[in-house]
Amino acid sequence: MIKPVTDISELEMLYGEAGPAATEKVARRMTPEFRLWLERCRFCILSTVGPEGTDASPRGDREPVLRELDPGTLALPDWAGNNRIDSLRNIVRDPRASLMLFVPGSNNVVRMNGRAFVTLDEKLRRTFEVNGKHPRSVIVFEIAEIYTQCARALMRAGLWEGRDDSVGMPTVGDILAALTEGRVGGKAYDEEWPERAARSMW
Repeated sequence: MIKPVTDISELEMLYGEAGPAATEKVARRMTPEFRLWLERCRFCILSTVGPEGTDASPRGDREPVLRELDPGTLALPDWAGNNRIDSLRNIVRDPRASLMLFVPGSNNVVRMNGRAFVTLDEKLRRTFEVNGKHPRSVIVFEIAEIYTQCARALMRAGLWEGRDDSVGMPTVGDILAALTEGRVGGKAYDEEWPERAARSMW
């Protein structure tokens, strides 16, 4: 049986103290430097928590994925997806949320912790118009902490080295067919997906 760590002091003894670059890097609102990062970020991961547990959801856009409403507040449009609305359900019931912002080519990640709420405000939704379409809702994120993450994880993974490790992987259709004994998914699902995605991107 694998033994879990149950005493934080055990970890603290093992890892030692964090240096000033780690402990003094936290901002409480947007700064000019983080704003430049925000303007180039087209992909982020939204993490939420609810009664059923945690959820992490990828979010992307052709323009900056997040918009600054003021130095302490960001807006994230909720574009077309699978309609499970796991993140939205969580936020309505528990406002705690986190964001991880990625910029292609950079091994650094910007992390944000804070609180969020979902709004159906029509005026705000219309500001995100793409091809005459609007998000059905917008997530408003209130920053409590914003800081950079150590680059080692992305460096170890070689994330931006141009490798393609997807050859031979099962498709979503394969996975669905296996989980449902063929009732959902399969080859037809994969063949129809590109056109369906193109029609419902926004």
